[in-house]
Amino acid sequence: MAENKGVMVYGEIMEGKLSSITTELLGCGRRLADELKEELLCVLVGDKLGEVPQKAIAYGADKVYTTEAPLLKEYQTDSYVAVLEKVVKDITPRILLLGQTSMGRDLAPRLAFRLGVSLSMDCLELSIDPGTKLLQQTRPVYGGNARATFTSEALPQIATVRQKAMSPLEPNESRKGEVSAIKVELDPAKIRTKVLDTVKEEVAGIKLEDAQAIVAGGRGIGGPEGFKQLEELAKALKGAVGASRPPADNKWVPDTLQIGLTGKIVTPELYIAVGISGASQHIAGCSGAKNIIAINKDPEANIFKEARFGVVGDWKQVLPAFTDKVRELLAG
Repeated sequence: MAENKGVMVYGEIMEGKLSSITTELLGCGRRLADELKEELLCVLVGDKLGEVPQKAIAYGADKVYTTEAPLLKEYQTDSYVAVLEKVVKDITPRILLLGQTSMGRDLAPRLAFRLGVSLSMDCLELSIDPGTKLLQQTRPVYGGNARATFTSEALPQIATVRQKAMSPLEPNESRKGEVSAIKVELDPAKIRTKVLDTVKEEVAGIKLEDAQAIVAGGRGIGGPEGFKQLEELAKALKGAVGASRPPADNKWVPDTLQIGLTGKIVTPELYIAVGISGASQHIAGCSGAKNIIAINKDPEANIFKEARFGVVGDWKQVLPAFTDKVRELLAG
């Protein structure tokens, strides 16, 4: 049996380009591969990949493995997991990294089961144990209230990584690397789903995942009208508006704005929680924020345990004054 060597990144392609999470994984993978003195590998799957493999090399990959077929134009679990299983079995990497995205969350558990290995999801930190050369995988537990580090002796070690947890390298277009095609026989009869239509998420302004500042509202906002005031502060900060689950469930805001365990995971520089109690399900989605400011009239609200700064008071009185002060400071 071939020895497991190399750090492999599963690359996601968005609108014909490497996704941001893929460039982050390549940056992280480069560091891990250098520590192991092994190669950084990248696997790309799709219909027509064009110049994407060269971009993966520019972002740090030594070797890129590609599988192209018309059946791979749209993401479908059955076809993609079959391709990834064959590539991993053929190449035998030591480590496989995927993004903690909708695709990564779908692929990684299925692949780990097929390979008979363990999986750590939503990792925030990755490091190599110098003695064992095993990957140490740190992820949030207990709803984001603590962190735990896991490892496994079964290879390949598979982990999904939270967006913005790692930093990409500056692309070097002059880097040289190797691109190899891997042919995978796909049986259309074994693909149990069919993509009938693709609806692109409409976002007004900055996407939550990309925002450096987020103003999020909870049940305490009281209704959809209150979110207009949150939008004013978000606009002043050149940020985005988010919400906890109750506003989304009550249709005060679109579901796409929900942050938390069953919503989006965000890692902004600044997260302002307004009228949010701080349930563990919500904290799991924003615990990666560099700075959390909480505004809540309940001094015992759990959100204050997570916040760097807190204001106890009625948001209807606090927020307008806060927004005015922010505008004044930003105006110089």
